Amino acid sequence: MLFRHLLEKRGIRTPEDVLPLYREAAKQLDSKTAEPAAKTVEGWFYYGRRPQRAFREVIVAMLGRSIDQLWSEVPEGTDPDFAPLTDVSPTAPHADAGADLSEMRRTGSMAVQRARQFLLGKDQGAVGEETLGLLDDEVERLVAAYPREPLSVIWDDLLVVQEQVFRLLEGGRVKQLSHLRDLNFKASILSFLVAKGFNDMQAPYDAMTMTRVAASCAKTCEHQGLIALTDGLKSLIAYWADKPADAYHYARQGSANAANLGGTVGLWLLGLEARAAALLGDEETVLRANREADRRRETVVYDDLDRLGGLFSYAFEKQQYYAVEAEVHLGRGTADLIARAAGAVEGFSDPNVEAWAFGDLAGSQCNLALVRLASGDVEGTADAISPVLGLQPGFRNKGIIVSALRVRQALVSGPGRSGTVGRALSEEIEAFPGSRTALPRG
Repeated sequence: MLFRHLLEKRGIRTPEDVLPLYREAAKQLDSKTAEPAAKTVEGWFYYGRRPQRAFREVIVAMLGRSIDQLWSEVPEGTDPDFAPLTDVSPTAPHADAGADLSEMRRTGSMAVQRARQFLLGKDQGAVGEETLGLLDDEVERLVAAYPREPLSVIWDDLLVVQEQVFRLLEGGRVKQLSHLRDLNFKASILSFLVAKGFNDMQAPYDAMTMTRVAASCAKTCEHQGLIALTDGLKSLIAYWADKPADAYHYARQGSANAANLGGTVGLWLLGLEARAAALLGDEETVLRANREADRRRETVVYDDLDRLGGLFSYAFEKQQYYAVEAEVHLGRGTADLIARAAGAVEGFSDPNVEAWAFGDLAGSQCNLALVRLASGDVEGTADAISPVLGLQPGFRNKGIIVSALRVRQALVSGPGRSGTVGRALSEEIEAFPGSRTALPRG
């Protein structure tokens, strides 16, 4: 692999030696992304795992090649002839030109921010089409980034854009009903993301409050799909707060609101219903909800929320993940479920796929660990959860932490706890939440 080949040519032969080079490149770029964990670098160096999107810019700057080039195989005994990228130099990674480019990006970003504020304040009498278009761009960017980036990367921007929309709605500048509806739609979308962020930060009370704001805006703009989605978010918050009865109630409420909708929101609510029912021990409801979701998948008509994407669309890959998780909660460890759990992990294996989300990948990996453990395969459990434990702290949200701790709970209460692998894995998972970094402000 070219990544390892180039590093070894520089005398870097262990993952530990990669980190100082990475830190220097990140400093040159003024990168705000947390550095990768040692196990993450080990996965790149020894096992050829492609890096997550958050790390790619720094790696490209560090070695002067694209990610596709760096993760290409290098035939034994050959010297690859990939041309370096034009704005980085692998032979002089700390050259002044790189520092100049970083400074240009920084000052350019300041100019864009100033222009954005100018445009938002320009239409003093009324909200204009350009202002709405600017907000469209911001909403689309944040929706796309949320499942892929650490919350700390987008949190400040998310709060700023939400505040901008609230100010426009409160300022009495909206003259057209269509603009008023559009702004309430945006306010609902942004409040949904902020609520999800609070939940990821283990602040369920704030998450539920913000979800109610999202629901209010959805009702104001009379968007039935968003109304149903906010019910789903309430269910999600309750699910991760270990309140399965509440999670089930909100999922059923959302299903009623989504009864006449053709998009994927109804499928998401069925998945939420199945997971909550599984925690309640209701196997019949789990099977019914999952079968209904499979049936309705065949007749889905994608709507405006599906076109928006991110958390607002329920991809087939995510449906597989939810269905497996519900059955895992029922304590099953059959060969069929193991295969389906592995398939769910495979569904999120390529970060270039539109449906990819780091949280769904980690959740699928924890489910695979649990179902292998239920079958008595402790070493397979350790292998499945290893990538999760190697996540850098910024990616360790509430759902991932809870999912990992479920694996530990199953370990310590099962026969695998007495073995060497089981004990070591239990200790590693126990330390997992404690190594999380500080949460973003908000």
